Amino acid sequence: MPKLLTSNFLNSLKAKLPKDTLREVTPKYLEEPRGILKGNNNSILALPKSTQEVSIIVKTCQEYKISITPYSGGTGLVGGQLNPSQTASVILSIERMVSIRNLYEEEKVVIVEAGIILEQLQNLLSKENLFFPLSLASEGSCRIGGNLATNAGGVQVLKYGSTRDLCLGIEAVLPNGQIFNGLKRLRKDNTGYDLKNLLVGSEGTLGIITAASLRLFPKPSHFCTAIVAVESPREALKLLNFAQKFLDNRVSSFELIGQKAAEFVAKCLPQIKVPIEGDSEWFVLIEATSSSSKNIELEFENFIKLVFEKELVQDGIIAQSNAQRKIFWSFRENIPEANRLVGSIVSADISLPLGELADFIDKISYEISLISDCQINCFGHVGDGNLHFNLFRNWDKTVSSYESIVPTLSSMLYGEVIKRNGSISAEHGIGRLKKSQLLASSDKAKIDTIKAIKKAIDPNGIFNPGVLIDV
Repeated sequence: MPKLLTSNFLNSLKAKLPKDTLREVTPKYLEEPRGILKGNNNSILALPKSTQEVSIIVKTCQEYKISITPYSGGTGLVGGQLNPSQTASVILSIERMVSIRNLYEEEKVVIVEAGIILEQLQNLLSKENLFFPLSLASEGSCRIGGNLATNAGGVQVLKYGSTRDLCLGIEAVLPNGQIFNGLKRLRKDNTGYDLKNLLVGSEGTLGIITAASLRLFPKPSHFCTAIVAVESPREALKLLNFAQKFLDNRVSSFELIGQKAAEFVAKCLPQIKVPIEGDSEWFVLIEATSSSSKNIELEFENFIKLVFEKELVQDGIIAQSNAQRKIFWSFRENIPEANRLVGSIVSADISLPLGELADFIDKISYEISLISDCQINCFGHVGDGNLHFNLFRNWDKTVSSYESIVPTLSSMLYGEVIKRNGSISAEHGIGRLKKSQLLASSDKAKIDTIKAIKKAIDPNGIFNPGVLIDV
């Protein structure tokens, strides 16, 4: 591929597109939240307003063998939104594709363009008494296209599933410029290979998602939220089992939070209230929701009383108002920002079978303590087995002072995950930063199949090269 974008290519592209589509690249398109990678300046920014314009850009890039870096909200944590090489690239952002094309209230389906911000979609649907249950700390800036491309998770996967589970159909532009018109609203469609589920989670390597049909739910009218202290992750899992039996399918979130998270938030973000204090090493943020008029509040209070009686929890607070509920969630959602300010050594987004989770935390925490004085902040969506197991510098040291031991720590951590039949990426994807872990944790058949699919759909390798896997 050429090192620079040629005038022939640029003139060809300009001639086919509206005047304001191509722009100079500004710094935000060359950065990612953790500051690990930087994009290159040998790029031009394309801001299409329609699927047809995306198709024109892709066809022209294919003709000139120019790579495309798909860009959504830029919130990804594994570097999939950047091209750090010096190879020429078109950064294709979907941020101007923000229309709600259709809302089918009775079907509880909405068809939206991929550039709409998640929180904006949620707010618009709320006015119609409808609910799209994807909930992330970055929901104020992430876009639906990026959520789909990475199969985003979040805090309500326990009840509603991941983004893939919430998507009924997609529209996408393939590497040859063809438009895949797959915006179906069907719950059942048994017509061969499921291209929708192939493209969702492919991280922009097989197609650019331009629109999607999404499942909706009645807007919850009752929220019951509590933070409780538990003795250990093992007790937290017992609490989860009891909650699901007592409250049935109304448990929407079940977040495990280590004491270290509270310490980090208190130290780095003093403006954020830490809602529970005490000597406990572990807390659980639990929420149950309902859209019916049934008195879930009373049931939730009875549930909390029972878990105290059964000694499953040591302390706890039930939110007495929506304002207090927001304080609870603000604390949880600001843990990643506190982590960033402390300075991470290793950040792991992993999932494990629930039966392995407690033993994993105990074993790997002990083994790490034998070789390093780093701080461990373990938290996550334990209801669906997703842990954020992160290692941080000690307060009196710098991140760089741990550089020599990072490979060992990473190997220990991911090795234990693989040994327990877990996943090295639960919800953030692979991107550029976790390719080695993907290779180490996958059998040959999987890797060979991924490579074959990539070569078949994108033979010239112009879609997000270097992301997910090298072909």
